[in-house]
Amino acid sequence: MVEVFELYGWLLPVCLLLLGLVVGSFLNVVIYRLPLMMEARWRSDCCELLEVEPGREDPPLNLATPNSHCPHCKAAIRPWQNIPVVSYLLLGGKCANCGAAISLRYPTIELITGLMTMALAWYFGVSWALLGAMLFTWALIALTLIDIDHQLLPDDITLPLLWLGLLFNLGGTYVSLQDAVLGAMAGYLLLWSVYWLFRLLTGKEGMGFGDFKLLAALGAWLGWQALPLIILLSSLVGAVVGVALMVIKRRGREIPIPFGPYLAMAGWIALLWGDAIMARYLGAVGVN
Repeated sequence: MVEVFELYGWLLPVCLLLLGLVVGSFLNVVIYRLPLMMEARWRSDCCELLEVEPGREDPPLNLATPNSHCPHCKAAIRPWQNIPVVSYLLLGGKCANCGAAISLRYPTIELITGLMTMALAWYFGVSWALLGAMLFTWALIALTLIDIDHQLLPDDITLPLLWLGLLFNLGGTYVSLQDAVLGAMAGYLLLWSVYWLFRLLTGKEGMGFGDFKLLAALGAWLGWQALPLIILLSSLVGAVVGVALMVIKRRGREIPIPFGPYLAMAGWIALLWGDAIMARYLGAVGVN
């Protein structure tokens, strides 16, 4: 199989594009349902703790059931209506049953996932590093959208992402295991320290605990050496976006802005171009 991909250089990117489109369709489900599943668990835990009977029983919800359906008319989505991007175009962006508009967000996430997955082919080729990079990318996409929607970074994604980073680096896939462990520890402690310092100075919470875990996961994948670049990139992008929202949308300072998407974006950039960025920077300042 490796020889086939080497013989036909275009085949691997095309296969990864198609795979990414399919995974993007699944990520749409994860992004929508996982927060609802967490809320259901929290309600159940609260009722159990308070020793009260839960209210109305919601139908079972997980990533597999119920089957995908139109949120307006509840009509089941048939397989041919669920082809990533293509079905949206064939249906004209409308439900086949009731004609209600389908959000452009769904095919956009599918397309972005496909393109980001395809981009990995040129950097990693057929390798274990490619497999890890795909899992890393898909997790960051899901975390980014969930954090934008709910200002929430689920442990169901951040913690497995951290352990996967350590697992892939057992053999030094991206960095040595020592650097990965130090990266996970430093990533968590860095934002944890910033959180408590900010809270002591202002009496407010500047970020959530999910941000600590996400940076720890990025450190587990990319090593402690990548953390300064990730913090710098995420802070710069976050500052620019924050100022833009205040100016364009007149958004007040008191309205929180999720930091997870900027960490995720910086982490993905560091995965692909981190070494080149650091080499160019060190060359610019005269450090060999």
